[in-house]
Amino acid sequence: MNKIIAAAAGLVMVAGAALAEPAAGTWKTQTGESGGYIHVKIAPCGSKVCGTITKVVGNDNQSIVGRKIINGMKSNGSGSYSGGTIWAPDTDKTYKSKMSLSGNKLKVSGCVAGGLICRSQTWTRL
Repeated sequence: MNKIIAAAAGLVMVAGAALAEPAAGTWKTQTGESGGYIHVKIAPCGSKVCGTITKVVGNDNQSIVGRKIINGMKSNGSGSYSGGTIWAPDTDKTYKSKMSLSGNKLKVSGCVAGGLICRSQTWTRL
């Protein structure tokens, strides 16, 4: 009986941590030059945050569905994230990344050259 209670308590704690993550949920990226966009599901992955592509719209490249696009983002509190990476499907390259959450908008940036060259998008929560 004690094992069942302990297991149930563990599940509640894990579910509570997932619900407490402010960036958790599904996000729509900005529309790209080709007119397409993707949906990204952001969720805790261990003590960090990761994002997986769940849908591709307006592009024939369905092979990227299920691929991790955000990896190892650390929450700094107040909707700020850093220390992770982002994969850019259009260049097939991975960049150091940071994110900033404001309401239902998530600014996602990827940088190279020590932060001298960066690209960013603002994603919308679905």
